[in-house]
Amino acid sequence: MGKILGLDVSTKTIGIALFDDGGKLWELTHITPIIKPKLDNKLEEQFRKVDAFEKLLTRYIELDIDRVIIEEPLLNSNNIYTVATLLRFNGMISKVVEEVLNIVPEFISSNDARRYAFPELVAVRTHNKKGEPYPPKTLVNKKPVLFGAYDSKADKKMIVWEKIAQLEPAIVWEYTRNNTLKKENFDMTDAYACVLAVLNRDKIEKEMPMIGKMK
Repeated sequence: MGKILGLDVSTKTIGIALFDDGGKLWELTHITPIIKPKLDNKLEEQFRKVDAFEKLLTRYIELDIDRVIIEEPLLNSNNIYTVATLLRFNGMISKVVEEVLNIVPEFISSNDARRYAFPELVAVRTHNKKGEPYPPKTLVNKKPVLFGAYDSKADKKMIVWEKIAQLEPAIVWEYTRNNTLKKENFDMTDAYACVLAVLNRDKIEKEMPMIGKMK
């Protein structure tokens, strides 16, 4: 049985989720390269982090991976430098994937990852940002949105983590000294959601022709 590798790429941490084609989780981890001595040249630092990821990825060569799913970088930052850095680093990681595993990666947005991984998160928003309920006439015209059933200020990453923690009770999560979840956990859950979303989306697309025939 082939395997699917999911990656959530940021310049600090890369979340890694390995599934088989049947949807069974094999590994959920991350790599957070710490370059020593610290480099003043940020581009050179990125190169060294890519080298560290490439070394890790070579361990996956014999695992019969046939697909790699990468979450698209978020481009909603007002800082053009941050956006450029994310795009550059994501491109480097994508190239390493192609060179090491001989696989051209697929990409999925964070919204689509969450939408397909956990379709129950899509609901009509019944309250405005002030917490006030919408009038019934307004609700009639409202369309379901992602996290619609939650407060607009809800921690979306925590919601996704809770979903995955329920699905994977055997996972040992990482905590700080203050007993709060480390940020690396959310890189891991984002990688997990990428793969689960693609598996669910593939299933929906396969079933659609069958639904048409039944009609």
